[in-house]
Amino acid sequence: MGRAFQNRKESMAKTAAAKTKVYSKYGREIYVCAKQGGVDPNGNLALRGLIERAKKDQVPSHVIEKALDKASGVGGEDYEPARYEGFGPGNVMVIVECLTDNPNRTIGDVRACFTKTKSKLGTPGSVSHMFDHCAILSFAGEDEEGTLEALMEADVDVTDIENEEGRITVFAPHTEYAKAKQALIDAFGELDFETDEIQFLPQTTTPVEGDDVASFEKLLDMLNELDDVQNVYHSAELG
Repeated sequence: MGRAFQNRKESMAKTAAAKTKVYSKYGREIYVCAKQGGVDPNGNLALRGLIERAKKDQVPSHVIEKALDKASGVGGEDYEPARYEGFGPGNVMVIVECLTDNPNRTIGDVRACFTKTKSKLGTPGSVSHMFDHCAILSFAGEDEEGTLEALMEADVDVTDIENEEGRITVFAPHTEYAKAKQALIDAFGELDFETDEIQFLPQTTTPVEGDDVASFEKLLDMLNELDDVQNVYHSAELG
């Protein structure tokens, strides 16, 4: 779990420069999350985590407030989630998560990224069965036993817990996200979560070598430049 998560973090750091539209991506995600679960962060834990993450990424308050206003019914954009799966250079498994107001445009744009890097877009489910859809919560702490006990008492289905360098990381099925987060807050009070998100983590990684490295990085850059793309998950282990 941890290694795959670390690879993902390193990959995100590499592609951060390509995320020139980070504000609009957060704006869309906050809008959809608030639309689905309500605009009050105290009653919508997923929204609360998302707003905290946006602030850590230095998204201005007015961007967050505008997204919440839209979700309250001011302004009529309507985004829906879309997920695409395929194989990148070196046969790396790739999942692309989008929020779109025009699915035909979005799949066309995503397909073009795959085609231009000699990659192949697959059918739904073609690679996602090789990933774990995880809620990941990490915070400063040492008490692995106490953490596990708090989660078990709240009847949370925990996948894994790691205790490294003064940080506890909890992995749970994505469906357990709200329950796991609430159990941790109930047990330890207000926590400053270093990681607070739902991700796809690969069950196995794929080494990428030689010419495939540049092609794969080009695919990531192209995908991250698309307005509709929110997240890209993959199984690549770059040499």
